[in-house]
Amino acid sequence: MASAFMQWAKSPKAREYFFSTHFWGPVANWGLPIAAMSDLVGKDEEFISGSMTTTLACYSMVFMRFAWRVQPRNYLLFACHATNATAQLMQDARFVNYWYMGGREKKIQAGLLPADPQPSTESKVVEAVKKVDTTPTGA
Repeated sequence: MASAFMQWAKSPKAREYFFSTHFWGPVANWGLPIAAMSDLVGKDEEFISGSMTTTLACYSMVFMRFAWRVQPRNYLLFACHATNATAQLMQDARFVNYWYMGGREKKIQAGLLPADPQPSTESKVVEAVKKVDTTPTGA
């Protein structure tokens, strides 16, 4: 099997493939799934962007179809986008669990997060209005 691959690798058809966009496009695209997989293990849910993650998952699903439909089929591009779509959907699941299914509250109860790390904009506005209302006017 190795000798058959080496024969193919020395052929003009292999050189044509390795110097084409069918090879270098997917190779360049592998940065997306690598970053997504890195975020899966190293990024706190607090910092996941739900809209961007969903967009990247949809993008990869569209390009999976493209890679399958283009002739000749681009299996390297398909694998890249299948990996990215899977990783992004897993990130989406982490985002939904954290923000909408009680994951954040569990972290707060476990003492891993402060109860209210920063006052919300609404509370800042209410506080400013109270200060204005209590300030004496006139002489």
